Amino acid sequence: MGIAKYIKEIGRGSEGARSLNTEQAADLMGQVLDGQVTDLETGAFALAMRIKGETVDELLGFAKATRSRCLAVNSDRPVIVIPSYNGARRLPNLTPLLAMRLAQEGARVLVHGPRHDPARVTSAEIFQALGLAPVDTHAAIHERWQRHEPAFLATDTLSPALQRLLDVRWVVGLRNSGHTVAKLLQPVQGAPALRLASHTHPEFGKLMADFVQRSGADLMLLRGTEGEAVADPRRCPKLDVWLGGQWQADLCCPAQEGVLAELPLLPRQIDASTVAVYIQGVVAGEKPGPAPLDKQVDLLLRALQRLEANPAHEQRA
Repeated sequence: MGIAKYIKEIGRGSEGARSLNTEQAADLMGQVLDGQVTDLETGAFALAMRIKGETVDELLGFAKATRSRCLAVNSDRPVIVIPSYNGARRLPNLTPLLAMRLAQEGARVLVHGPRHDPARVTSAEIFQALGLAPVDTHAAIHERWQRHEPAFLATDTLSPALQRLLDVRWVVGLRNSGHTVAKLLQPVQGAPALRLASHTHPEFGKLMADFVQRSGADLMLLRGTEGEAVADPRRCPKLDVWLGGQWQADLCCPAQEGVLAELPLLPRQIDASTVAVYIQGVVAGEKPGPAPLDKQVDLLLRALQRLEANPAHEQRA
């Protein structure tokens, strides 16, 4: 056991590093998550992968190991899974609004992410301000779904081991492969999961698209709003949807071009309480919602309908 042999391969710098195959990556991540390595080894792994960058094979292995060590959420209907790991720094975090709009239309929505971030406003904090505390049991998740409400599952409940890896960031000062894997988690068992994923750089978007195709995933990919997988309320980004790893042209839309005629009505402050009041107003129909978010909701609901119409759809990794 031990991951020294893997660190030797991935830790040779940006030019000399060698990539791992899927099996090696799964073994490495499994040992890290199981606490079988030292803190020094974990830090070395985090920094080496940060410098080298992940390949699709490595992401497939990391995702496989992480999924087998996270809580399985049972469902007999497709679920929209929204990772929320960045929060808000300048713009209001509208991931909870996206989740509530989808749930309002009858979709089963599962959001997962950290409870707190010292530098950002998390979705967990906004959900709390909306009266939707994190869930911690299957019964609580299904109760939310029955009430047409999204269920928020904190990462330390979904996978305590993954949360420990994410917390390495506060020691070394950088995000690591755990953050990438967290945004690709598929915790649903018994039904397809339509995941959302975001990127901030074109090359990372290409990596995500390759991952989707290789894994046969059901997923919407977009350029994130401060890292969140919700459409920018000011200008709709390019939205791409894959079902079973196949790109769905009729469920996608191009990025909005040209000069904006007007800006949407948004809360002036980004704190959880202010954003929660704004979300309540939009959900109640008292305030107009951002048009890009309306478009995202429409495409996701159409993709969900397609999944629900295909009961033989096999479960994706």
